[in-house]
Amino acid sequence: MNLLPSFSVETWALLLGFVALLVVYGTWPFGVFKKLGIPGPRPLPFFGTCLEYRKGFLEFDTACFQKYGKVWGIYDGRQPVLAVMDPQIIKTVLVKECYSTFTNRRPFDLAGAIKDAISIAEDEQWKRIRTVLSPTFTSGKLKEMFPIIKHYGEVLVKNVQKRAEKDNAFSVKDIFGSYSMDVVTSTSFGVNIDSMNNPKDPFVREMKKLVKFDFFDPIFILTFVFPFLTPVLAKMNVSFFPKDAVDFFMRSISKIRQDREKEPHKGRVDFLQLMIESQNSTSHGNGENHSYKGLTDTEILSQAFIFIFAGYETTSNTLCYLAYELATHPDVQQKLLEEIDTVLPNKAPLTYEAMTQLEYLDMTLSEILRLYPLGGRLERACKRDVEINGVTIPKGTIVIIPPYTLHRDPEYWPNPEEFRPERFSKENKESIDPYTYLPFGAGPRNCIGMRFALLTLKVAVVALLQHFTFQTCKETQVRSTSRFETCTRGAGCLVSHRGCQHQTLCFHRRCTFRHYASNCVQTTAKFLSFNLYSFVYRQVCVFLLLQIPLKLKSQGLLTPEKPIMLKLVPRTNTARAEA
Repeated sequence: MNLLPSFSVETWALLLGFVALLVVYGTWPFGVFKKLGIPGPRPLPFFGTCLEYRKGFLEFDTACFQKYGKVWGIYDGRQPVLAVMDPQIIKTVLVKECYSTFTNRRPFDLAGAIKDAISIAEDEQWKRIRTVLSPTFTSGKLKEMFPIIKHYGEVLVKNVQKRAEKDNAFSVKDIFGSYSMDVVTSTSFGVNIDSMNNPKDPFVREMKKLVKFDFFDPIFILTFVFPFLTPVLAKMNVSFFPKDAVDFFMRSISKIRQDREKEPHKGRVDFLQLMIESQNSTSHGNGENHSYKGLTDTEILSQAFIFIFAGYETTSNTLCYLAYELATHPDVQQKLLEEIDTVLPNKAPLTYEAMTQLEYLDMTLSEILRLYPLGGRLERACKRDVEINGVTIPKGTIVIIPPYTLHRDPEYWPNPEEFRPERFSKENKESIDPYTYLPFGAGPRNCIGMRFALLTLKVAVVALLQHFTFQTCKETQVRSTSRFETCTRGAGCLVSHRGCQHQTLCFHRRCTFRHYASNCVQTTAKFLSFNLYSFVYRQVCVFLLLQIPLKLKSQGLLTPEKPIMLKLVPRTNTARAEA
């Protein structure tokens, strides 16, 4: 039986030449780190080291650190990526050489409507946008915006009171997700929704759709393996983000802006209004220097959109982890309660000034952000060949800093898995190297919304702890001293991650996939002589089914793999006892 197709010699020559070129294309960049003497895991053609992410990229980073030290090289597809955990190199990348060499993040050409957002913009455009937006996040502007956040803190308390009357225990993500969504949409462009009581509101529906997009869709895989296709797809207006959700928010923002231009502003302060005012204030300025011009209409829409996208899930996840740690550390919670009752006795209304006086709350939030940093990695693109502390970084390399792993380095953090807010007391804080603690990044391109994020977290915590305490229940998943069951959305965690209760389900799925793969191979063998393309296609499918994890989500955010179930018990006395 002839298993090979009857092709002519010329066809075979072309086919073999094509395969050879394909192999060269898929492996050509993989000698970069070997030449430089930088250790790292062995890459596979086209995929590089990305299949290691099936363990979760936070776990992968930690494993690489333990095996290779403070500097190692990996490959995201064909893209060389240098991971660093040396504080001196981190300082140079994020601060010293920011403007000259490491100005930009990884290119994100298929960003669609948010291509002009501050987190994606590059070089001079980024500098201009940052300059225009920085006054929006000053203490004075946040103080003006505080009543909006405070209002939704009160709504949060009312919703929890209703929920606590019905359920003995519930997922804290339900309440914090609603609070986060309400604050983000209201402070971004003035839309008032009570998302917990209005789950079918269009803003709620489209927001949830937006944050559930999947980086491992066919478009992402295609551009990942064949990056030269990215400019072509960008010209075709292809984007990773769901078009209907993006269009909804863009239409909404445009309409809100048009309405405000028709009617006089009535004193409400939100980010959209502040950006419009900044645009108006610079519209009559000197137009010769472009770096001082205000935002364009498209840029305003992009910033409003990214505020929503970046602020929703990060806030709700951080509050979930904080609630869990307080419930499992009642001594810490008690200290926090005493401080709140001292600064705000008898459930006094929240004020901006009071939020700045809660020192132990600051320590607690700092420790939460150490254990559970908002994002998985910090990234910078290298614009020229450079040597830092004896490490050569070639032009075009992406430099990553993994805060999750850095924050757990025992060299800088004794007993790193322990939840201990006292690490950030005034006495201890002075001894912390600022480049070993990076929940919001560092340098000129750090998170511009850091103060706003912390204020939003504080209001939620204080408002709830004035009325409730967090307690564990039988449904609470208690973490071990070394690990809490989390997944990174986009990191590729398996459902059997850390021996969770879904291990049996995961085993059956694996068996099903392997059985399916075996059938594919047998079927391919029968029809190989009929179609060589079918053979290649099926082999690729088999390979992907066996290697790509089952749980590929989005964004690279640290997210609880299981719902965090807690009880919120009403407090009876909040008056501070006399000394």
